[in-house]
Amino acid sequence: MMDFTGKVALITGGGGDIGRAAALAFAAHGARVVVVDIDEEAGLACTNAIEEHGGDARFVRADVARSDDVRRYVQASLDAYGAIDCFFNNAGVEGAIAPTQDYDEAMFDRVIGINLKGVFLGLRHVLPVMLRQGGGTVVNTASITAIFGGAGMPAYVASKHGVLGLTKAAAADVARMGVRVNAICPGPVETRMMRSIETQRNPADPVAMGVAIRAGIPTGAYSTPLEIANAVLYLCSPLSGNVTGTHLMLDGGRTATGGAPSPNRIQENMK
Repeated sequence: MMDFTGKVALITGGGGDIGRAAALAFAAHGARVVVVDIDEEAGLACTNAIEEHGGDARFVRADVARSDDVRRYVQASLDAYGAIDCFFNNAGVEGAIAPTQDYDEAMFDRVIGINLKGVFLGLRHVLPVMLRQGGGTVVNTASITAIFGGAGMPAYVASKHGVLGLTKAAAADVARMGVRVNAICPGPVETRMMRSIETQRNPADPVAMGVAIRAGIPTGAYSTPLEIANAVLYLCSPLSGNVTGTHLMLDGGRTATGGAPSPNRIQENMK
């Protein structure tokens, strides 16, 4: 049921930590992979890693916020492999951390452009391909902040709320046509993005910031990129069956507690 042999997986943000983990996982399960990223070095490193393990991959450099670039990565996927079966609509940035009243307008536009418009453009250009094929699966990357919000991240939080809205709308539009659209909502993950957030929130001691964030996670740990990737593969596989128009929380139990530390974590922090 997790066999993607003969399938084509298209991944935006494929040069980043989560995108790379998903690309490698899809390839390990037999998929041919198209890696999209604006960072050519990171994207090529991902495709090279897939090929070193005997997989088949292509890299396309693209800015997901530009419609022409999105058309180009979709066409490149079709030119290379003739289909798009799984679309991990994943590219995103954290942006600056600052109060809403002080947030830079240009930064706001950039974050919304990549995180929200980029997801919309991906849906806009990939869904018609899947509809012509008669099937496909899409996973959009939202965030735990799409549920809880988060101080100092107005653009990021707004963009991820929007991703959930797009997921629900798109899923309803194509549900009767053999295409499923879902989202993942990761909590903190061991990635470059979390290192950036820790540093922005506490430049003097980002490690202490990481300890404080972990204290609010019942498991006491960040997720790994591979754990996120495995959830993406599940949502793209027949194992997820009739699941569409929803989101999967990948947050170490934080949703269950509303972000409050579990009693055992409080005791550990008091030692």
